[in-house]
Amino acid sequence: MYTFSNKLKTFSFILMILGALGVGYGFMTSHKSFEEVETLLAEESHHGGDHSVDASHDAHVSDSAHGEEAHAQVDEHKEHIEHVQHQIANRPWSALYVAAFFFMMIGLGALAFYAIQIASQAGWSPVLFRVMEGITAYVLPGALIVVAIAVASGTIGHYNIFIWMDPEVVAHDKLIQGKSGWLNIPMFALRGLIFIAGWSLYRHFARKFSIAQDTAEDKSNFKKSFRIAAAFLVFFIYTESMMSWDWIMSVDPHWFSTLFGWYVFASMFVSGITVIALITIYLKSRNFLPFVNENHLHDVAKFMFAFSIFWTYLWFSQYMLIWYSNIPEEVTYFITRFNDYKLPFLGMVVMNFVFPFLMLMNADYKRIPWFVVMAGLVILFGHYIDIFVMIMPATVGDRWFIGVPEISAILLFAGLFIFVVFTALTKAPLLVKGYPFRKESEDFHY
Repeated sequence: MYTFSNKLKTFSFILMILGALGVGYGFMTSHKSFEEVETLLAEESHHGGDHSVDASHDAHVSDSAHGEEAHAQVDEHKEHIEHVQHQIANRPWSALYVAAFFFMMIGLGALAFYAIQIASQAGWSPVLFRVMEGITAYVLPGALIVVAIAVASGTIGHYNIFIWMDPEVVAHDKLIQGKSGWLNIPMFALRGLIFIAGWSLYRHFARKFSIAQDTAEDKSNFKKSFRIAAAFLVFFIYTESMMSWDWIMSVDPHWFSTLFGWYVFASMFVSGITVIALITIYLKSRNFLPFVNENHLHDVAKFMFAFSIFWTYLWFSQYMLIWYSNIPEEVTYFITRFNDYKLPFLGMVVMNFVFPFLMLMNADYKRIPWFVVMAGLVILFGHYIDIFVMIMPATVGDRWFIGVPEISAILLFAGLFIFVVFTALTKAPLLVKGYPFRKESEDFHY
């Protein structure tokens, strides 16, 4: 039985406290007055900034323009200041949302991987089932937090993440009005709760049958696990796509991609598998998983390698099809990211494809724990940047930066993730004793 060490527990609490303090600081410093934003833009203009307006614009207009033209330019300047003011206020909300979604998708990706192992009756992976079950414990709290942040940003906040939650925007936008039957806060929250209920119910019963099988004299619990895993995967395919439309794609309500559900799934899946590998390596280094050998690590790393390539295939397919068709309402998505997010947008391709491709191609390297850890950390950071680039252009525009709000949000949810996952690992033995393929898994050799 795994024991949650006091050191690790303390570490998780420290992360949460530091994260909460940093997030609070981010919210406090995000509210800028009109004059402060105007001064900021003037400084950026003086230093050659790309997204600024001369603070002396009003005076210039008064001297050089007359009548309606002068008023129009003053109004335009005022609107720009207010727009930048809103973007700055959006940043802590967006940073919190990106980190919350990132850690939630790790749990959900691990849940899908776990269900696939059971439904396919895989013989290599049962020794890792309890690690997977521990990670999936985060799905329920993590997903509820994501929905709570999203709804709060449109109620408590000032429509900081989803512009379709703003009645004033909807009143002047025919396209969003056409989607209002789907994009409205009550339906958004209801769909989210349905998704979470389905995922959590599967996790609950899968875990229940898994533990019950340890002491059962027959294989009835194994058969139940198989049936609900197959049913869950059908439910998951539909709800994961709708979740990606609601929770990610709708930040850009004018844009859509038919590949987007698969694209988010690929990022989710490889992130979940990577965390399975990292936690397995950590537990084995503490002698809690003596039955796990280098062959199991090799297979997990092989999935990390394969789904990194799958993610790249979807990334390129989505980009290439939109670029080639050159439809204005579609290419706007990538133009924004190339103009204002070129470093993270292209950098994540290196971290999510080039680096794991080169690092994990060799079969021998997949068996070296520190090598897999190094590759895994880069992959996770790359997929955090992937979510960052999906959300930030629509909420903060070109006023992005990875600073206190972003790092603090990561620390907050990393601490919560560690606490929930490692607490769940203490609730049952780390080896599934009654599972039919347990012996095959223990003797697995590649």
